[in-house]
Amino acid sequence: MSTAVSYRIRPVSPEAHLFEVSMTVAQPAVAGQVLRLPAWIPGSYMIREFARHIVSIRAESGKKAVALSKLDKHSWQAAPVQGALTVHYTVYAFDLSVRGAYLDGERGFYNGTSVFLQADGCEHEPCEVEILPPQDKAQAKWKVATSLPAHDIKKSGFGHYRAANYDELIDHPVELGEFERVSFKACGVPHEFIVSGKYKADLKRLAADTKRICEWQVRFFGEPAPFERYVFMLFVGGDIYGGLEHRASTALVASRDDLPQAGEDGIGDGYLKLLGLISHEYFHTWNVKRMKPAAFTPYDLNREGHTTLLWAFEGITSYYDDLALVRSGLIDERRYLGLLAKTITGVARGNGRNKQTLADSSFDAWTKYYRQDENSPNSIVSYYTKGALAALALDLHIRQHTAGAKSLDSVMLALWQKWLADGQGLAEDEWERVAEDTTGLKLGKFFDMAIRSTRELPLAELLATQGVEMQLLPADSSADSGSVVDEIAPASMRPTLGVKTASDAQGVKLTAVLDGGAAQAAGLAGGDVVIAVDGLKVTDLDKAIRRCCSGDSIKLHAFRRDELLSFRVTLQDTPADTCRLRLAEQGGRWIKG
Repeated sequence: MSTAVSYRIRPVSPEAHLFEVSMTVAQPAVAGQVLRLPAWIPGSYMIREFARHIVSIRAESGKKAVALSKLDKHSWQAAPVQGALTVHYTVYAFDLSVRGAYLDGERGFYNGTSVFLQADGCEHEPCEVEILPPQDKAQAKWKVATSLPAHDIKKSGFGHYRAANYDELIDHPVELGEFERVSFKACGVPHEFIVSGKYKADLKRLAADTKRICEWQVRFFGEPAPFERYVFMLFVGGDIYGGLEHRASTALVASRDDLPQAGEDGIGDGYLKLLGLISHEYFHTWNVKRMKPAAFTPYDLNREGHTTLLWAFEGITSYYDDLALVRSGLIDERRYLGLLAKTITGVARGNGRNKQTLADSSFDAWTKYYRQDENSPNSIVSYYTKGALAALALDLHIRQHTAGAKSLDSVMLALWQKWLADGQGLAEDEWERVAEDTTGLKLGKFFDMAIRSTRELPLAELLATQGVEMQLLPADSSADSGSVVDEIAPASMRPTLGVKTASDAQGVKLTAVLDGGAAQAAGLAGGDVVIAVDGLKVTDLDKAIRRCCSGDSIKLHAFRRDELLSFRVTLQDTPADTCRLRLAEQGGRWIKG
């Protein structure tokens, strides 16, 4: 396979967080080659303007300098040349998230969208990249991990890789460093789990549990898996969390405390959260990396790609990520219902669900969901969490009206078979059409209610058909985020300010002031830092409020920027927004399929 574009990348200055990249275009455009860096990365729907991290750039041809003209914030055009064009540039990399690029003396990581310029007109042509090792002896033991197809590499992984086109090139992130590696096969397909960062953990158990998730998902959609090998890349640190899916790999970040420890048999809440993240990103292998909206077929990485269907690709994935844990045998039905109760509670506590539909949430992801501020709980709803609840409601609705003959599983498998047949993205109304054709049901009214309105989902009624009782009650404490119980008992009333908080060096910071709450009525705002309640210094606002009763009037002192303000607040009753689920005998049949 000849390559129209070739790249070389080296971690040239870890202390300054700089990658050095060069690209050669074998046959540049006659009128002058246009080069551009993506403005966003698939799976993270926000314009990120990665080109701002290019520190320097120059071009040459036949060892002679070639002029580069800036066309816009992420594009350049080279002057016309005879022969190959080579562009040299350095990229600043200090983004610890899964979306960008990172480099220091301990570790390197990059997504292709952050480091590889696209040559216009060559995006469908084969390309090659040579990954070079750092030159400093301190990084002499570094290795490479990536799902990018290897062409000629050393045992360490450094060397030449090839991609069929630019889209494939940028869809295989690369991890560099002295990481640990554990391997397993799922349904006969090689998988690797790469873990970097400082930690102590039982990686064999992590691999064994991940294998169970992978095998259930592969068998759910049907063997063979749509890749020849798969790589999980996990960086662990302090209080971090996130993941980003790719066609044959995923990049993950998580707290080191969430890793399983040697000698532990159970699954703690932290490890359960990590397994849920792994399950979520792996499910995306089918649901968004292959099956996807027509708006993403192909991706236009220069501008936003609006779609009303993110609820179906992120929300449904968020529904199946936890189901995969119970269906693969890692947790039982009761533990699953505890997770579901927390999701229901999280959605119920945001007034944005009464103002934004799931269709609008999907469409406005670029400007609202990915650019949240202190008012977001009052103005938006998550297509992840409410999308997961809409998926649950649809699943139970289908099961109820087909006497269990069909389910959301049936729809997902039909969508996958459609993709295998035509490889096309879904038009905005096509997902619903496939659901109707598969189930034989008229689902327009359901979708109008669940996706295109702000009406409450009929979860209590639908769960009751499966032997699960649901009620929304006042929270028992600020730490109460919903639960599964043996008996649903009325909660005792407690006062509330109607705020979300975070610790602050001066006191307690209000990260959000909720609509209709006591704090909003008194004039408090997101960003205010409460330092005293009734003249006493406060470091635990919830504890201070617990000493009071609903209807009490209290005086708060708070800083807004550098101004000290006082507020008279009348406390309110805690709203009934905390989910309690009770599993009846023989209930929850849908959970295991």
